[in-house]
Amino acid sequence: MAAGLDKIREIAERVAQSSGLELVDLELCGGGKARMLRVFIDKPGGVTHEDCATFSREAGTILDVEDAVPGASYLLEVSSPGLDRKLSKAEDFRRFTGSLVKLMTRDPVNGNRHFEGRLKAFQDGRLSLELTGRKKSKKHEAVEPGAEVEIELANVEKANLVPEF
Repeated sequence: MAAGLDKIREIAERVAQSSGLELVDLELCGGGKARMLRVFIDKPGGVTHEDCATFSREAGTILDVEDAVPGASYLLEVSSPGLDRKLSKAEDFRRFTGSLVKLMTRDPVNGNRHFEGRLKAFQDGRLSLELTGRKKSKKHEAVEPGAEVEIELANVEKANLVPEF
């Protein structure tokens, strides 16, 4: 299935680039007749409904002609990554420097795996977070707001933007 996703990703990247969009992520989930291919696209200033519709038409046609999605029928869903978008690539962390993020690490850093704070910098595969604080738990002391922590990108298991209003 990984080979199938690679071909799908290549097609989606090609269509996104030709439309001035960025492919943020994609996932193929479900089984049988309930399979869904979710594609998340973005562009500076955000994507519009028309961007999603155009991408869906163009990518869907190529995916079907090239029979890139293995198996039976599938539903193609195209959307923006949302306000709480996932951060995974180095470019994501560079682009959203200055934003509020929430992340979980694979291995503990200073005794913690869960962090929330302002992404101050991303350089040489390391990100620097100015922590906003965290509730005291039985296992760990509360994190002092304003403290900074450095985390290797390779140690980040999951990261998302935190919407600010």
